[in-house]
Amino acid sequence: MKRTLVANRDEMPSWTIHPSGERLLIVELAGGDTVQANRMARAFAARIVSSRPDYVTDIVPALTTVGIHYDPARVPRDATRRMPFDTIRDALGALLQSVDIVQPAATRIVEIPVCYGDEHGPDLDEAACACDLSSTELIERHSRAPVDVMMLGFAPGHPYIGLFDETLSLPRRATPRTTVPPGSIGLANRQTVIYPLTLPGGWNLIGRTPLSLFAPARAEPCLVQAGDQVRFVPISAAQFDALNEHPGASQ
Repeated sequence: MKRTLVANRDEMPSWTIHPSGERLLIVELAGGDTVQANRMARAFAARIVSSRPDYVTDIVPALTTVGIHYDPARVPRDATRRMPFDTIRDALGALLQSVDIVQPAATRIVEIPVCYGDEHGPDLDEAACACDLSSTELIERHSRAPVDVMMLGFAPGHPYIGLFDETLSLPRRATPRTTVPPGSIGLANRQTVIYPLTLPGGWNLIGRTPLSLFAPARAEPCLVQAGDQVRFVPISAAQFDALNEHPGASQ
């Protein structure tokens, strides 16, 4: 039988805790503000990491969910002999009540240089038209201010960044590309992704960064992490060539 815990606090995302198999539970955060739900998911995951119980084996934060893998044999049992899920559910519910989702003042801001348009951003003009903007206006709104790295997923070092101005809410392309060059900047649904490797993808390509998002040999393989903020900085094609960290990658 599926057992859930649902809670709500004024001006905070609501949450649901439910099992997914015998060794995993999912905390789902919901509410009208995706950014707030995402910040709460990240803050909650960080809180578990800092006070990690012996029974927790892995923590997987995503956009608005946190997956918590656990070892049922390590979960403390009380006199009532409750199931391990019930014990963990109640502990996590209490922890969620105390999570602070205020963006830390010391949040790391990573500047990402971007060459917009032309061969580096073949969908820029079409995307701008779909947003009822000029290409220059789209670039200005995309690079206006730091934006949250909401999660990494899909591929190593592949960030989901948002949310942008409501005008940048165009859908993904009707026909995905089979090959997208590394460093490509995709835009859709008020979010941006940066392709770390040569991958297939259906996002609207508006530019490309010369930086490598994922390099296994680096001390920190992923250039950005969930919880960082990114500021996109427009650069010229000549500057792109001078900074290019993946010249040998498949085009």
